[in-house]
Amino acid sequence: MRVVAVIIGTLFGAVLVLVGLLVAGMRWQVSPVVNTVRRMNRSLTNPRVMRTAGSAGTQTSVIEHVGRRSGTTYETPVDIIETTTRLLIALPYGARTDWLRNVLAAGSATVVSGGERIPVERPAVVATADVEEVVPGRTLRVLRLFGVRQCLSLEKSVTP
Repeated sequence: MRVVAVIIGTLFGAVLVLVGLLVAGMRWQVSPVVNTVRRMNRSLTNPRVMRTAGSAGTQTSVIEHVGRRSGTTYETPVDIIETTTRLLIALPYGARTDWLRNVLAAGSATVVSGGERIPVERPAVVATADVEEVVPGRTLRVLRLFGVRQCLSLEKSVTP
């Protein structure tokens, strides 16, 4: 019985260490950690999330953007914070992701959220600290835990 307790305690401790390394690696943008998380999300998480992302009743939205070199339309799952005039997307991987560079180069995109298509324009990378007042408390705590320093601000397009 004691051996089982030691094994369980060791496994629990190892999991805690791994979670701590993950949080620290993301918080301080340690390249091997960030790149590993990005690859895992791209190959494992994103395909599953994309099955329902953007649909009514789901939390995850989709940003549709055009490749800056290829001209191909891409879809990337994102979590948005919506205000009356703009959308915010936290940038846990920093400002160097392909999808973000595509949106910045194009100057516009479309966000699909809750079954609705929202055209957006004037993308700008802003400091998370500058938009904290519109970020819900629970989300803000997670952003702070992971050290997310930047968000993408997108203005909702006004259709005449």
